[in-house]
Amino acid sequence: MTISTLEPFGDQTLRVAMVAGEVSGDLLASLLIKGLMDRFHPLALFGIGGERMQALGFEVRWPSEKLSVRGYFEVLMHYKEIIGIRNAFKSQCLSERPDLFIGVDAPDFNLDLARALKERGIPSVQFVCPSVWAWRANRITKIAASVDHVLCLFPFEVELLRSHGIDATYVGHPLAQTIPLEPNRDLARLNLGLQGAKQVVALMPGSRASEIKHLGRRFLQAAQLMLRTDPLLQFVLPTPRMFFKALSAEVKSMGLEACVKVLVGESHACLASCDVALIASGTATLEAALFKRPMVIAYHMNALSWQIMKRQRLQPWVGLPNILCQDFVVPELLQSEATPEKLSKATLAWLDSPNRVESVVNRFTDLHQTLMQDTGALCAQAVRKVLDSSCNS
Repeated sequence: MTISTLEPFGDQTLRVAMVAGEVSGDLLASLLIKGLMDRFHPLALFGIGGERMQALGFEVRWPSEKLSVRGYFEVLMHYKEIIGIRNAFKSQCLSERPDLFIGVDAPDFNLDLARALKERGIPSVQFVCPSVWAWRANRITKIAASVDHVLCLFPFEVELLRSHGIDATYVGHPLAQTIPLEPNRDLARLNLGLQGAKQVVALMPGSRASEIKHLGRRFLQAAQLMLRTDPLLQFVLPTPRMFFKALSAEVKSMGLEACVKVLVGESHACLASCDVALIASGTATLEAALFKRPMVIAYHMNALSWQIMKRQRLQPWVGLPNILCQDFVVPELLQSEATPEKLSKATLAWLDSPNRVESVVNRFTDLHQTLMQDTGALCAQAVRKVLDSSCNS
C-alpha cells in the first residue's frame, strides 16, 4: 500500500468524522475509507457506522442501524431518538473539531448536520448525491448551503449540481468494482448448498425493519404461489442478523422451510446464484443489475408516507436500474400493485422469457462498465482538494 502524507497537516493525525446509515451506507463508506487510507497517514475516523467500517479501524460511536428508517410516518416514530443522536454527535464534533466531516448517503440526517458543522468552520463532503433528480428537487438549495463538495455515484449528477454552483466529482459506483462483470452462478450455488440444476429465486425484502414488516410476508406469499406453478423452485432470502430469527420463524409457519433458505447476509452470493430476484426498491436493485440478474422491483410502505412520496416523485421510475437506463427495463410493482399474486406472476414471467433475459443482461453489462471507476482513489483526490481549499481559506 502506498501512503502519502497530507502536507498541510504535517505529522498531525487527520481526523475525519463520518456518518453512514444503513447496510448500503456501511459498504459505500468502507470503500471510501480504503481510498483515504491509501492516501492519508496518520488517519483517524469516528462517528456513526457499521461492521465493515469498524473492521477498518473506524470508531463506531453509534451503529448505522439507528438511522435505518424509511418513510415519513416511520421517521416520526423514531424522530426523538434520531434527533437526539444527531445533536449528541454534533456536540462531539464541535468539541473535538475534526478536520473534515463526510456524510455517506442518509441526506435527511447528514445535510442538517453538515450545515451546522460547516457554519462553524468544519468543511463537509456528501458522499452520494441526494436523488434530487427523482425526488424533492427543492433539496438542491439545501445541498448548496450544507456541503463543500459532493461525491457522485452517477455521471449525470455532476453536471446537475454544477449548474447550481455546487462542486462535485463523479467517482463511479463502488459496487461496480466489487461485483464481477461475469458472476459465477454455479460456484455461488455450490457455496450456498443449492441444487445447481434447479432454478433459484432470490427474495430480498430489504434491510430495514419497516421494509421487512411491509414486504417480508408479502414476498413469502408470492413464493408460495410460485411453488404452485413450479414446485421445483429454490428460494434464497438474505437478511441482516437482526431479522434472521423472525424471518426464519415466518418461513417455518408458512411451511416453506424445505424450499426457502434464510441466510444472514450473503446478499451478493444470493444474487450471484439466482435466476431472478424479487427485490425491494433501493440500492439492492443496483446490485442485482450489476450481477446481470432480471428482477421485479417492489415496494410497500405506510399509506400516509406513500401519498407524500408519490406527490414528490419527478420521474416515472423508482428503481435505480430503470432510472439509470431511463426505461422500464424491469417491472416495478409499488404499493397497491405489490400483491403476492402480481409479484408471483411478474417473477415467473422472467423464467419463461430467455430472450427478454438476454436483452436485460446486455443492458446491465453496459451499465456496469459505465459505473466502473477507481472510486476510492477518486474520493481521496476530491477530499484532498477540499482540505487544501479549507487550509488556504
